[in-house]
Order: sequence, then structure tokens, then C-alpha cells
Amino acid sequence: MPTPSIFDWAGGDAAFGRLTTVFYTRVRQDPLLAPVFAEMDEQHAEHVAVWLAEVFGGPARYTQELGGHAHMATKHLGRGITEAQRRRWVTLLMDAADEAGLPADPEFRAVFAYYIEWGTRMALVYSGDDPPPVQAADVPRWGWNQTPPWTG
Repeated sequence: MPTPSIFDWAGGDAAFGRLTTVFYTRVRQDPLLAPVFAEMDEQHAEHVAVWLAEVFGGPARYTQELGGHAHMATKHLGRGITEAQRRRWVTLLMDAADEAGLPADPEFRAVFAYYIEWGTRMALVYSGDDPPPVQAADVPRWGWNQTPPWTG
């Protein structure tokens, strides 16, 4: 039997939907992050769930339906995300993973945490003063023993 993808191990679309629902409920109540997401549209949590699903080996719906990496990167341009906001985002998401019932085994959590750390640091890069071109990359794909190569 082949090793399941991170997406499948996590519980598929339903798991990522639970995760982002719990997470954005927390975000709306957080004094540091609520202002950043004050104008978040009703579908934001769902779009992030679809992004995470694709990153972790699920269907390429974010690419096909929402514009892929370029769309995600564009959403961060000019936002001026701070390191404190990034760290809070990570903390709240990891707490939400527990509450949403994502797997707690060390292997899954290590891969999950690795992407969340990498992805939030990329959000800082795109939200800063000198972002790279948004067309420069595909949606990253994270697996058990692989991560996208550094292209810097």
C-alpha cells in the first residue's frame, strides 16, 4: 500500500475546512490579527483551505479555480505584515490544528509546521517593500520527505 499524501493523512478537504473555520474564528477575535483581516471576504477561510489542500497533495483546485501562486502572492502585496503578526498567525493556526482534530503524530505535525513556517515567511517577503515577481513560482507541493527547492 503506498504512503498516503499529507492531504489524505490529514483527513482531506473536510480536515482543512475544519482547520480554517476554527482558525479564522480565532483570528477575528485576536487583537493583533483582527485588523489585518477586517475586510476579509466570506470565502477567505474556504480559499485558504483549498490552498492548503493543494500544497499538501490534494486536488489542484486553488490553481484551477483561483489563479494559483500568483493569486495568493498578489493578496499579500503591500500589506506590510509584521514579524509579530506572522508569529501570532502561526501560533493560532497550530492551536486550530489541535482543535480541528488534525493528526497529532510527530511526522505529520513536523511537515505541517515546516510548511506553515515557510509559507508565513514567504507572506512576509511578498508583503514587504521589495517583493519578488508574483509569477515566479507554482503552488508549492509539500510531501513527507520533500519540500520545494530554494529558488532564492
